[in-house]
Amino acid sequence: MLREHKDEERILILAPQGRDAQVIEQVLNRVGTYCTVCVDYNELLQQLESPTGAALIVEEALHGIDIEPLVDTLARQPSWSDFPFVVLMSPRNGKAGPGSNAVIQKLGNVILLERPINADTLRTAAASTLRARRRQYQARADLQERIRLNETLESRIAERTTELAQANNRLMQEMAERERAQIALVQTQKMEALGHLTSGISHDFNNLLSIIQGNADLIDLLTGNDRIKRMVNTIRKAAGQGAKLTGQLLAFSRAQPLNLKSFDLNMSLEGVEDLLSSSLGSNVQVRLELAADLSPVKADPHQIELAVLNLAINAKDAMRDTGTVIIGTAKKPATVDLTSGRDYAVISVTDTGEGINPEIIGKVFNPFFTTKPHGKGTGLGLSQVYGIAQQSGGTVKIRSEVGVGTTVEIWLPFAQPEDMAEPVLRGDVNVDHNDQRICILVVEDDVRVRQFMVESLEILGYQVAHAEDAQAGLDSIESVKPDLLITDFLMPNMTGAELVKRARRVYPDLPVIIATGYADLHAITAVTDSEMVLRKPFQLHDLAQKVQKALAWRAIPKKLSPFG
Repeated sequence: MLREHKDEERILILAPQGRDAQVIEQVLNRVGTYCTVCVDYNELLQQLESPTGAALIVEEALHGIDIEPLVDTLARQPSWSDFPFVVLMSPRNGKAGPGSNAVIQKLGNVILLERPINADTLRTAAASTLRARRRQYQARADLQERIRLNETLESRIAERTTELAQANNRLMQEMAERERAQIALVQTQKMEALGHLTSGISHDFNNLLSIIQGNADLIDLLTGNDRIKRMVNTIRKAAGQGAKLTGQLLAFSRAQPLNLKSFDLNMSLEGVEDLLSSSLGSNVQVRLELAADLSPVKADPHQIELAVLNLAINAKDAMRDTGTVIIGTAKKPATVDLTSGRDYAVISVTDTGEGINPEIIGKVFNPFFTTKPHGKGTGLGLSQVYGIAQQSGGTVKIRSEVGVGTTVEIWLPFAQPEDMAEPVLRGDVNVDHNDQRICILVVEDDVRVRQFMVESLEILGYQVAHAEDAQAGLDSIESVKPDLLITDFLMPNMTGAELVKRARRVYPDLPVIIATGYADLHAITAVTDSEMVLRKPFQLHDLAQKVQKALAWRAIPKKLSPFG
């Protein structure tokens, strides 16, 4: 760098005859001017390719040369440069000879000095030329600084543009996320509103179904007429379908907890085959491929049926309303994502539709995600299926090939021996007239449901007292001194759960059965065991079984009792 700076201050000397070059060099060196002597014109051209301050040339050196290479070199100068020359003319009154005049005019920035000249004049001319050259260097530095600043500015603008683009992208993402969140909120609010609506409807509807089913049971118990029994059986089936419909409505609104029990999966799927066929239409064929000798599973049968129905409807949509839906069952070993290590029962729903793009297949179980056109789906079906499987101790898997079809698998745990230890009572109801000492208090605000429960319990051989609401039931606790309390959950002014809390202050070990069409399970289990929840609509044998179980637990020592 120092060498380059020194060369930029040097003067090239071209005086090829005699000792003129050495004399000029000595004169300039005495005042510290750095000089380079060129032996001929070609060396001058070569030196001009390197940093140089000026050139001092005697007139004779220009005679007979090809000036064009020098002109080309000067033409290649950057915009800030105007290379200076000092030409020492031969004595002829300051005028150039005819041979050198044309050459000198092509040099451009030229100072002419007529010889003989004294040393001071030569030094002054050289110093003036170098000062002019330094101003050119300063212009170069200023230009380079402007270029640097411009590049810096461009870089900063580019950085700022990138920052603004990134900020804009973040803003767009946040706006998209906010929009998705707003849509999700609207959907959640819809489902919450639906949940509130269905909870009220189901309570009243399940009360009606309880009256229908219960009185059908009483008629069946009291009559020996086969024709009447067949009509009663028809009533039972219709009421059962109504109860299933209510349960599916509650499941869709996610307001009903799972009722896990042991059941035959193949039998359950065979039972909904007609419903699937009618739901999918005549253009879609439903084929069951059920594994033989499949052990019972532990899940909520109504919810599993609802999940299969959801998957079948999705399959129908994927096939554009025509094709084949295959519903199968199989026994498969646990995969790495299932930690139990046991075998699982697998329900598969396979379609011959368009398949799912691999880029979105990982999102299909996300809440509110749907591949259907706007307004054609809520995006809740597959999310519900996944939630049901997870709550049942299983999972959901999906595989799909574009243009071939999709298979969705619901993995469910098999029922364990302890799950099947208590057989479900399905035979005739046993009437025990030896239990006249047992007194049961029934609290129910619906007079028809209350009447059915009272008559049923009396037929079963129990003493029965009844109250029309929670406050009346609480007032009669002291006088009745019941062995068992059966109460509705949802009643005016005071819930069944609050009634139980207050009754337990008088009788801490009082067994309780809470009957409910739909209620907050957390509030119920806070005051009684979940086994002591009697879900409406119920049949006579359901009531008998719950009462027997509650009275049996009454005999258990307090430290083991679920009511203690």
